[in-house]
Amino acid sequence: MTDYIDEIEEQDDDTGQLYEHLRIVVDKGQVPVRIDRFMTERLQHSSRNRIQKAADAGFVHVNDSAVKSNYKVRPGDVITLMLDRPHHDTTIEAENLPLDVVYEDEALMVINKAAGMVVHPGAGNFHGTLINAVAWHLRNMPSFDANDPEVGLVHRIDKDTSGLLVVAKTPEAKRHLGLQFFNKTTHRSYNALVWANFTEDEGRIEGNIGRDPRDRLRMAVFAPDSEIGKSAVTHYRVLERFGYVTFVECILETGRTHQIRAHMKHIGHPMFGDERYGGTEILRGERSSTYKAYIQNCLKICPRQALHARTLGFVHPTTGKQMDFTSPLPQDMELLLEKWRNYIKGLAN
Repeated sequence: MTDYIDEIEEQDDDTGQLYEHLRIVVDKGQVPVRIDRFMTERLQHSSRNRIQKAADAGFVHVNDSAVKSNYKVRPGDVITLMLDRPHHDTTIEAENLPLDVVYEDEALMVINKAAGMVVHPGAGNFHGTLINAVAWHLRNMPSFDANDPEVGLVHRIDKDTSGLLVVAKTPEAKRHLGLQFFNKTTHRSYNALVWANFTEDEGRIEGNIGRDPRDRLRMAVFAPDSEIGKSAVTHYRVLERFGYVTFVECILETGRTHQIRAHMKHIGHPMFGDERYGGTEILRGERSSTYKAYIQNCLKICPRQALHARTLGFVHPTTGKQMDFTSPLPQDMELLLEKWRNYIKGLAN
C-alpha cells in the first residue's frame, strides 16, 4: 500500500480511466470518523498527508464516488483506492540484460548505466530495468534478494541520464553507503550540455525542488525559505563554450529528483535535448533554416538530455578506503560535442 500512496504524484493520467488498487469494507460497529484518519490507522507506512493528497486528487472513493479527506466513514461503506494505472505485480524478476559493471566485490557493485534504462521498476516500466539486470547478475548469490529493500540501489539517476551508480550487496553496505549520501560526504559530478553562453566560469544555484503543480512529471524550483519542496544546491563550472551552448561540470550538494535539470531550467539554461524542461526548443542561435536543420541533426545524434553522471566517490563500507570512479562520456554526447566544435570552427572561418 505504501508504494501506491507514494507514487500518486508521479503518475500521468492520459486516459482518465481509474483502476481499483485497494478495497476496504467498513465494519458494522464503526463509529463515524474522518476517512483520512481511518485509512491512516489501517495502512501501515502511509502518512495522513499522503492520504489527504490522494483524496484531493480524486483517488479515494466511497461507494463508487470520489470523496474528500474530511468525509466521515460509516458502517458498511466500501472504500476503494482508485489510481490512473492498472494494478501490477511489482516483484522484481531477474532478467538477462546488458550490464556494464565498472567495479565489483563482495559488498558492492559500481555500474555505468546506459541512457534509456530505467533504474527500478515503476509505473509503465515493470521490466528491463537496471535492478532486473542486477538481479540476474547476482542470481548465484543466495544472500542477495532484489526485492529486499535493505540491499540494492543506494541512489538513482534518471532514465535518460547515463553514468555511474553504486549498488549494495549487503544490508551493512547499504546502511553505510546510504549514510554517506545522507551526510553529503560522497563525491559526485555530472557533465552536461546546456543552452547558455555563460560569461562567468562557475556558479551556484540554490532553490528548493518540488513537484511542479502544473505538470506532475516535472519538478519546479521554489525559494529556499518557502518551505515548499526540499532544499537543493548545485554548483557548476564551465568546461567548454560553443557560443549558443556550453559544456559544464555540475557538482551536487544534494541529490533531489531532476535536480540539475530543474535548476538549469530555473536559471534559463535548460539541458540540451531535455524535452520535459524545454531543451529541445531552439533557445539560442540563428533563425536560418540551415541552423534549424543543424539543431535537428544534433538532437538526432543525442535524442535525450545531454547529461552524464561522470564521477562517483565514496568510502568503502568494509575496508574504509576511499573509492573513486570515472566514466567516460558516452558516444552520443562525444559526437554531439564534436559536432558543436566543428560548427564553431565553421563560424570562425
